Amino acid sequence: GLWAKIQPQWNKYMTMMNNIYDIETPAYIIDENKLEDNLRILKNIEERTGCHILLAQKAFSNYCEYSLIARYISGTTASGIYEARLGREEMNKENHVYSPAYKQKDMDELVKICDHIVFNSLSQLRKYKEQCLKAGVSVGLRINPEFSTQQEHAIYDPCAYGSRLGVTVDKLLSEEKDKDGFPAVLEGVSGLHFHTLCEQNSDDLEATLKVVEDKFGQYFHRMSWVNFGGGHHITRQDYDVEKLVKCILHVRDTYNVQVYLEPGEAIALNAGYFVAEVLDIVDNGIKTLILDGSAACHMPDVLEMPYTPVLQGAEIVGNADSCFADCDMKDSDRNMAAQERFTYRLSSYTCLAGDIIGDYSFDHEIKAGDRLVFNDMAIYSMVKNNTFNGIPLPSIYTVRDGKYSLVKRFGYEDFKERLS
Repeated sequence: GLWAKIQPQWNKYMTMMNNIYDIETPAYIIDENKLEDNLRILKNIEERTGCHILLAQKAFSNYCEYSLIARYISGTTASGIYEARLGREEMNKENHVYSPAYKQKDMDELVKICDHIVFNSLSQLRKYKEQCLKAGVSVGLRINPEFSTQQEHAIYDPCAYGSRLGVTVDKLLSEEKDKDGFPAVLEGVSGLHFHTLCEQNSDDLEATLKVVEDKFGQYFHRMSWVNFGGGHHITRQDYDVEKLVKCILHVRDTYNVQVYLEPGEAIALNAGYFVAEVLDIVDNGIKTLILDGSAACHMPDVLEMPYTPVLQGAEIVGNADSCFADCDMKDSDRNMAAQERFTYRLSSYTCLAGDIIGDYSFDHEIKAGDRLVFNDMAIYSMVKNNTFNGIPLPSIYTVRDGKYSLVKRFGYEDFKERLS
């Protein structure tokens, strides 16, 4: 029955949780079983549609896993020179880069290591196009359809009014035309790139495509590729894969182009954990767990996005918004939860008063020395962490079939050498 199918995975998970006290905290753990499950989904989409899927390294740059990722998808995409170098050195498949602007010294290296270089503005395109073409690099331009699908997280909306990201259609329409009525500035450009989504389903892609085609479709027939960018939550359980496939095939067949997608989160979604230890409990009107993990240092998106991460064995009572949590529940509901369960605010041993992860309730009392496990911590956490207050960086482990392997342990020199 169903249990027979899920029992092996459940046993691996329980083995992993039972061994959680064997590792040093704080620690990030990359779940290779889940990572590979995600990659199989992406590989299936490539095979069904002929699209090329690229790892957006801005979300997940753990190159210890690049050899595994390379077995399933087509390559990497970068947001800057170091990511571009990493993609070439560690995966060495298709290597794309997009940045809002480039330095000349970086461009001199990028044309040697990248297959595609995407420009954000017509001025940057004019400045570097000939250098790219001479080096045999495929040149792309990011377009901005000015069509927002963000319901929340405005900080991540590239189509907001006044956004600096991408060229709007009015800019192309005002350009000098060649004899065929095609903007002369696009001569030599091989592809168009749009990136408008953030953690979204394919219905938002479908709606965006209609606008993109209406505004920019007249240029697609002169291109060899179209890049749908990132923000596609393809490996999320409720994601509509069939609608994505339909969108890809439509663009591929209508315009005879190669379609690219650049997911970052989808590759390592739910494929990682963050483990922290309770150092102390402070009660100044609110019982607060002091952890050796930090939102500010180790999970920056908790404060920046903001969001409240899922914590194993606990229920979220309040989120971390701004410096102090604004409760999602009415005070009466919060008090009821506190009476029926053990409710705590989770914070850190940094000096930042607003270094708060959120408010959580448990069905048992938490004590100093207990370990807490946060889900979905492979993406963005490791690439954005920092050593504020001289707090050590978490160690990095992988886990496969319940067995841990240490990837890297950080020390004082990692903190010191950043500033010397």
